[in-house]
Amino acid sequence: MNNIIEARGLTKLYKGGVLAVDNVSFSVREGEIFGFLGPNGAGKSTTIAMLTTLISPTSGTAIVSGIDITKQAYQARLTIGYVSQDLAVEDALTGYENLRLQAGFYHISKKEAAIRIDEVLTMVDLKSRAKDKAETYSGGMRKRLDIACGLIHRPRLLFLDEPTLGLDIQTRREIWKYVNHLREEIKMTIFLTTHYMDEADSLCDRIAIIDRGVIKTLDTPANLKTALSAEIPGATLDDVFLHHTGHGMREDSVDKESAFRSRNQMRRARG
Repeated sequence: MNNIIEARGLTKLYKGGVLAVDNVSFSVREGEIFGFLGPNGAGKSTTIAMLTTLISPTSGTAIVSGIDITKQAYQARLTIGYVSQDLAVEDALTGYENLRLQAGFYHISKKEAAIRIDEVLTMVDLKSRAKDKAETYSGGMRKRLDIACGLIHRPRLLFLDEPTLGLDIQTRREIWKYVNHLREEIKMTIFLTTHYMDEADSLCDRIAIIDRGVIKTLDTPANLKTALSAEIPGATLDDVFLHHTGHGMREDSVDKESAFRSRNQMRRARG
């Protein structure tokens, strides 16, 4: 299986000597759901910001979709979709208008945009509500529209940064049904951050745990739990996380060491 991401010694040193990411190397296989977990300030958002070309590494590089992010940032960015915990949906616009607006950021022609909008609305099961304003949508529908916005340019790789944070269990399950659809039907690669261990355990093919800017472990959820079973019989992914970081996932698990939180930054970067 080919790798869609190859991080090679990624390092980010901020002003003041803050080492956010320390010589990180790992790969993400094409078509997998890859979980990237860590406590507050672990380096998650900084790593993602480098992989999506929003900030430059101090040293090291990554190959994303076959493109070196330090040499061809714009080309790499075109292969990437991004959906955060913060909705990028305009409530005053209809579902269709939101998608048309998003298509404009990628300079997609009106004719081609119409084709793609129909495509993604069908994909997230919102075609019947396309002419309704987003403010009339349920929480799950608005998140599905947000995911559709991240897919309008047909990326090979989709970053989902805590996309279900704060949603109720029914809505969370609804969202993950569509995430599984993206992987199984479209063969899209998903790079996921979440603080819900049940989601990571059931959805991810492999998981990396990062803490203090260093990858502590990387394997399948089953292997990670098995490796700890001698010490903790019946070990869960929560146990694995605590074992490698000494921290519990917290409700305010939001990495704020970079300005990556808003997709508006992604929009401005497309030029």
